[in-house]
Amino acid sequence: MSPLSSPESFELLETVEAVDARKIRFERNRIKLPMGVEATFGMIRHPGASLAVPITDDGQVVLLRQYRFAVQARLLEFPAGTLEEGEDPLESMQRELGEEAGYSAARWDVLGPMLPCPGYSDEVIHCFLARDLTLLENPPAGDEDEDLEVVLMTPAALDAALASGDEWLDGKSVTAWYRAKQVLGF
Repeated sequence: MSPLSSPESFELLETVEAVDARKIRFERNRIKLPMGVEATFGMIRHPGASLAVPITDDGQVVLLRQYRFAVQARLLEFPAGTLEEGEDPLESMQRELGEEAGYSAARWDVLGPMLPCPGYSDEVIHCFLARDLTLLENPPAGDEDEDLEVVLMTPAALDAALASGDEWLDGKSVTAWYRAKQVLGF
C-alpha cells in the first residue's frame, strides 16, 4: 500500500461554538483554508475507529445487523468500534471483534484507513481483514446500547446484498469489503 498524501492544514481563526456528545464533538469554526478563503464551517471531531472484515475458515463472512438510531433502521455492517483515547487501532478491533461478533482472530491484514464523511468529520476508520477465527465460548460483554445480531453470509450472498439495494448498508462496510476482496483474490 502506498503512503497517503500529507495533510494540508487550515488556519483556525476562532472556535465559534462547540458541543460535546459522548465520544464526538461538534464544532463551528472560523477557518482560513489553504487557498486563502476564510469562512465558518461545522465539523465533527471524532477520535477514530477500527473495522474488521472477519472471514471464517469455511469462507463465511461475519457481519452484524445492527440498529442505528440516527437512521432508525437496522444496517448490515462489519464489526467496528470507536477508539478509546490513545488506543491502537488493531487492539481496538481485536476487542470489538470479541464484544460484537463473539470471535477472536489469529491473522490480521491491514486494509488501510478510510475517511467516511470528510465533508463534515475528521473521523478516520482503520480497516482490517480478520482470519483464522475462533468462536469464543464466553465473549466479553459489549456496550449496553448495542442492538445487534451476528449474520454469516457467503461472499456471493454479500455481493448480492450489495448489488440488490434490499439491505441498508453503510459506506465503511462497502469500502472495507471492496478492499478485502482485493486481498482475498475475489
